[in-house]
Amino acid sequence: MAELNSKEITKIVCAALEEKKAGDVRIIEIGDISPIADYFIICDGQNTPQVEAMVDNVKDKLFAEGVEPKRIEGMKNAGWILMDYGDVVVHVFSKQDRLFYDLERVWRDGKTVSVSEL
Repeated sequence: MAELNSKEITKIVCAALEEKKAGDVRIIEIGDISPIADYFIICDGQNTPQVEAMVDNVKDKLFAEGVEPKRIEGMKNAGWILMDYGDVVVHVFSKQDRLFYDLERVWRDGKTVSVSEL
């Protein structure tokens, strides 16, 4: 199986999040401003079960493509779950935690892109 690039992984992640009705999915291209990743994907869920379902769906869809996370952090409280896929980092928040941490502001130097631009 061919290895997926960061754009392909990002598309799969976004589709998996949309399937579970993720709120306000944002893709921020950060590769030009940081060596830590090419893309951040940020979204939120209405409640803990939805947040967990989004994370599980992302893991399942990428696993089916032969892609496994380097690590997943935050599953214990489900307020902010970080899924590290190397060049793609997925941030799944509760609504409250997303407002509090405001990653879009922190990474405002990155370029916001749509799935169709990938």
